Amino acid sequence: MGGVAHFRRSQVFAVFFCFWGLFSIAWATRLSVSRQKLEVQKHLKRLNKPAVQSIQSSDGDIIDCVHMSHQPAFDHPFLKDHKIQMRPSYHPEGLFDENKVSTTVKERTNPITQLWHANGKCPEGTIPIRRTKQDDVLRASSVKRYGRKGARQIPKPRSADPDLIYQSGHQHAIAYVEGDKYFGAKATINVWEPKIQQPNEFSLSQLWILGGSFGQDLNSIEAGWQVSPDLYGDNNTRLFTYWTSDAYQATGCYNLLCSGFIQINSEIAMGASISPVSAYRNSQYDISILIWKDPKEGHWWMQFGNNYVLGYWPSFLFSYLADSASMIEWGGEVVNSESGGQHTSTQMGSGHFPEEGFGKSSYFRNIQVVDDSNNLKAPKDLGTFTEQSNCYDVQTGNNGDWGHYFYYGGPGKDERVAD
Repeated sequence: MGGVAHFRRSQVFAVFFCFWGLFSIAWATRLSVSRQKLEVQKHLKRLNKPAVQSIQSSDGDIIDCVHMSHQPAFDHPFLKDHKIQMRPSYHPEGLFDENKVSTTVKERTNPITQLWHANGKCPEGTIPIRRTKQDDVLRASSVKRYGRKGARQIPKPRSADPDLIYQSGHQHAIAYVEGDKYFGAKATINVWEPKIQQPNEFSLSQLWILGGSFGQDLNSIEAGWQVSPDLYGDNNTRLFTYWTSDAYQATGCYNLLCSGFIQINSEIAMGASISPVSAYRNSQYDISILIWKDPKEGHWWMQFGNNYVLGYWPSFLFSYLADSASMIEWGGEVVNSESGGQHTSTQMGSGHFPEEGFGKSSYFRNIQVVDDSNNLKAPKDLGTFTEQSNCYDVQTGNNGDWGHYFYYGGPGKDERVAD
């Protein structure tokens, strides 16, 4: 009998410990989820500043009109007593005059706006900020990494290491200049809505203002348009900016998702959808972006189109770019998350190769750099670079209407293209 009782007690204890183990796991999981929720809520509170007014966009975005002095930039300890500079001290001279562009080109490209404009506008003295939602943060690998890029996302044209390319998973089709001191850059960028194969991939078209080596000290200011399901939760084409002073390790972020960029414009929202976009063999739309260094204050300013001076990155954010840029790049970038030698079918630009030309392939036109006299001028010795030209390619040109330009992009993995 004693043996039976002992056996039963052993069974009871075994069942008890089994349930206790399951309970502990469940409790730990619940605790972990609660902590994550709390962390997400705290982060949302930091990002979503109190709004004077909110505007619902037809794409599901909410645009909050936040008082200019309450924007995320002023969470930075160095900006506590910063006096907002309401206009740049200097504007680059020699701006490519869009009014001189031939009638034919004007008829072939059309004006562009942001989707939320259809439902209202922000009052003077406020800036429009796309509201961050809980789902946005939860899609990130961690709360800390939300709104940030991973490392090794800038092409180094002269020393591209194929192993590095496949490790980083990022591919490019770009034009670039190097070997001088640059104080800004400009381009007019054709806008499309490329197809993305996986939610964790993206496709963008932008300009890069670069300083430093391509190691951990890299400084970068970036602006253009992107489609990024992970970041925004949809496949819309959106205006974006980015900055980093340490090669994406601990500094910088997209748009206004951290302290840094100071916005002064009440009409354009970083991260908001651009509308309309270009269609194959149909209407074409493009956006102009100018970034330049104010010679007096040293801040890096951004202008969108010919009318919207958006704001500036304070010079103290950077080391090398506190002086000047050593390289400028223009072009497209995609993430290839496929492994084992496979290639994504995520499109770059229009998803068509450069040789197809206007209305089919995507382009950058009126490419210029800002020199040390604050003049806009044509780039010298424009180089090109792509890792896999059978997936994404680039072709440059020059004419009276478009100045220096290039067509770029491609379909990624295509039925006609072998891996």
